[in-house]
Amino acid sequence: MTEHPMLTNDATIFGILALMLGFVFWSSSLKNKGVQTFYRIFPPLLLCYFLPSLLTTFGVINPEESRLYFVASRYLLPAALVLLTASADLPATMKLGPKALILFFTGTIGIMIGGPIALLLTAWVAPDLLGAGPDAIWRGMATVAGSWIGGSANQTAIREFFEVGSQTFSIWVAVDVIVANVWMAILLTIAANQIAVDKFLRADRSSLDRVRERAEKYEAEHARIPELKDLILILALGLGATGIAHFLADLIAPWLRVNMPELAKYSVHSEFFWLVVSATIMGVVLSFTKARSLQGAGAMKVGTVFVYILVATVGTHMNIKALFDAPAYFLIGAIWMIFHVALLFAVAYAIRAPSFFLAVGSKANVGGAASAPVVAAAFHPSLAPVGALLAVIGYAFGTVGAYVTGLVMQSIAGG
Repeated sequence: MTEHPMLTNDATIFGILALMLGFVFWSSSLKNKGVQTFYRIFPPLLLCYFLPSLLTTFGVINPEESRLYFVASRYLLPAALVLLTASADLPATMKLGPKALILFFTGTIGIMIGGPIALLLTAWVAPDLLGAGPDAIWRGMATVAGSWIGGSANQTAIREFFEVGSQTFSIWVAVDVIVANVWMAILLTIAANQIAVDKFLRADRSSLDRVRERAEKYEAEHARIPELKDLILILALGLGATGIAHFLADLIAPWLRVNMPELAKYSVHSEFFWLVVSATIMGVVLSFTKARSLQGAGAMKVGTVFVYILVATVGTHMNIKALFDAPAYFLIGAIWMIFHVALLFAVAYAIRAPSFFLAVGSKANVGGAASAPVVAAAFHPSLAPVGALLAVIGYAFGTVGAYVTGLVMQSIAGG
């Protein structure tokens, strides 16, 4: 990561990110044939994710010193969840069937099996990389399993369980971020080309199309030019609910830490966990009230703007140069991810599941609440709640699944 970045002022960095988003949307609207061909290959959402990564790669900013991602994930993400969920047709969304859960747990199994397989290959090909003691490779990989099944809270718990050395932990955090972000970039590309991918998967898109069509029909029937009052109400709804979600999270998480410490293995002691849960629940409740009528005034579009800002801040955490710092470890991470992806595609093909279920099932594991709604919304904004709900399940299984994975990798490494 950059030690002495050129820019350190978050206001300046945020302005640059806003200009990048503006440039992508402006240029993608041009009628030039070459430009349109470019954006068919590299969809706008992918560019909104990739361009900010160049700021980190070339030392312009250091995301570790910036608060932009924290602000986006703690303020804009819950607001987006509330607005997108409140605007969604949840009864129709719940009729999507069991394929989302099937592929979510397929993704979990792929991570739990793929890690030991990648370690086994390492033991055969390059046994010198296995290490020993606190810096043994299996310990660092166990923390990645915690992150990829659940999230950062699960990763931290696994680090404590297996007493992972700081050097090994730092290396595998980099592997976690880069490999997961490369996969996210691929998923955004899949979202932009979902029809073609679904043809390859022989997918039955009927339930998914019904949700999208109903959402578009509702928006068309209730669409109106938003007045200032509408926009203020939309912000009041999203940001007000975010404030309540923070208030609840700050009460629930400390109470659980004191009174129910045995639940730590499920990562429900995290304020972020309860922030996401509270925001999602409030969005669900609001979707059955008159608040849903704000969709016609652009509530879903405002929520999507928040998502794009989050995407840009997430992009700043990908440093492409890090791939060359420890290539062997990134190769291990890539093999691990390839197994996860291959298993997802195999199961999706077998049950004829649309690529949406594959993508959101994967990101609910590899990325959690900060990424799953983003990928889901890339397929259609009305589908964001599915990503949020699956991500919450991932938090619940993350620590236990990663702990079991760590024990298997320990036995492979002879630890």
